[in-house]
Order: sequence, then structure tokens, then C-alpha cells
Amino acid sequence: MATTSSNQGGTKPAAGRRTTSRRTTTRRATAARRAPRTTTTSTQPKSPVEQVQVLAERAVLVPVGASLLATDNLVSTVKGLATKYRTRTGLEREIKRFERRGATARNRFERQVKRTRTRFERQVRQRRSLVERTLKQNRRRFEREVRTVRKDLEKQSGIVSARVEKLVADAQGLIG
Repeated sequence: MATTSSNQGGTKPAAGRRTTSRRTTTRRATAARRAPRTTTTSTQPKSPVEQVQVLAERAVLVPVGASLLATDNLVSTVKGLATKYRTRTGLEREIKRFERRGATARNRFERQVKRTRTRFERQVRQRRSLVERTLKQNRRRFEREVRTVRKDLEKQSGIVSARVEKLVADAQGLIG
């Protein structure tokens, strides 16, 4: 019976086989990930001579490419202008477009100036009313202070004149 159970693949040997097959698959995937890719080529030349050659090619190709791009841009600009202004109607259409754009810019500028002027005038009015209010308050306060000082002075002068009269009367009484 022992041989039969081992031949039938009991739980331990079967489980062992399954994990082994999984490990193998995992090892293969990991090895494939770790393997360097040979399809890519290095952009850096290997020898100094190749490096000098690449630099010399760059020194020639960069200005050539830049001049070709500039030429393409110039040609497309000239072609665009030629197609726009080829006919009288095209020219008139562009002139009207420029006129509309100028009028829009002028109107926008005028609105901005008007807003700025209105804002400035409002600020001036607010400041003027604040100054007038402060001046009025200060004038009232000053007049109130002057009135109280005048009343105190009148009261004090009345007291002083009464004392002086009493002193004069007492002095006359002593003399006479």
C-alpha cells in the first residue's frame, strides 16, 4: 500500500511538484527581466575617432538644418501673404480686418480710460468729503473750546473784579 500511495502521487509529492514548476516559471521570468537587451544600440560612439566624427557631423548638420527650417518658414510666410493679397478683394478684406481690429483696440482703450477717470474722480470726491467733514468737526470742536474758555474767563474776570472792588473798598475804609 505504501508503494501504491506513492505511485498515485500523494499530497506531499504532488504539492512538491507544483511548487517546483512555479519556481521554475518564476526563475525564467526573473532571468528574462534581468537579461540585458541586445536590440538597443548605444548612442555614444565607442572609440575617440568615432566621437570626433559624430561631433564633426553635428557641427555641419545643425546649421544646415537651421537654415532649411528658416527657408521653409520664409517660403510659407511669403506664400501665405501672396494668397491673401493676390486679388483686390482679398486685399480689401484684410484692410477691413485690420480696421476692425484697430477700432476694437481703440474702443477698449477708451473704455479703460473712462473707467480710470471715473475711479479717480470717485476717489477725489471721497477724499474731499472726508477733508471737509474733518474740517467741520475740527471747527466745531474749536468753537466749543473757545466758548468754554470765554465763559471761564468771564467768570474768572467777574470774580477778580469783585475781589478788586472789595480790596479797594477795604483799602478806602482803612484809609478814610
